[in-house]
Amino acid sequence: MLKFVSNSERETEEAAKKIAAKLAAGDVIAYIGGLGAGKTAFTRGLAKGLGCDENVTSPTFAIVNRYEGKIPLNHFDMYRIDGFDSLYSIGFFDYLDECSVCAIELSENITEYLPENTIFIEISRVDDNVREITVTGDDRFVDDIGD
Repeated sequence: MLKFVSNSERETEEAAKKIAAKLAAGDVIAYIGGLGAGKTAFTRGLAKGLGCDENVTSPTFAIVNRYEGKIPLNHFDMYRIDGFDSLYSIGFFDYLDECSVCAIELSENITEYLPENTIFIEISRVDDNVREITVTGDDRFVDDIGD
C-alpha cells in the first residue's frame, strides 16, 4: 500500500505522473472517491505520464474517453452502468483486452466485474485543496512513488 497527501491539484497530477511511470499496458485502475475528490485531476496526471497530450475531461456523458500516447489510456465513468449487460453494450470487456491502461471512475458500480489484479486508488478530500491518496492492489506501489 502507498499513501500520500496532495496539497494541490498540481501535486495530484505530478503524483499521478509518477504512478503512470510504473504502469504497463493491460493495467486497470479503479478509483474510489466522491464527487470533486480529484479523480479527473489524477487522470490528467496519468495521461501526461503515459505520453498523452490531449485535454483530459470527465467522461460522465461519453462513458469513456480514450487518450492516445505511448500507452493509450481509456478513462471510464460508470455512473450510468448497472451491470453486465450495460458493460457488455459499451464494449467494456474488449477494452480490458487491449494494450492500454483503463482508469475507472465510480468503479463501485462494477466491482464484481473488475479484473483480479485491479489497482485501487482511493482519493479522499481532506480540505479544499488537500487530498489523501491511497494506492492498493499492486506491489509496484508499496513504499513510494519515486522522485
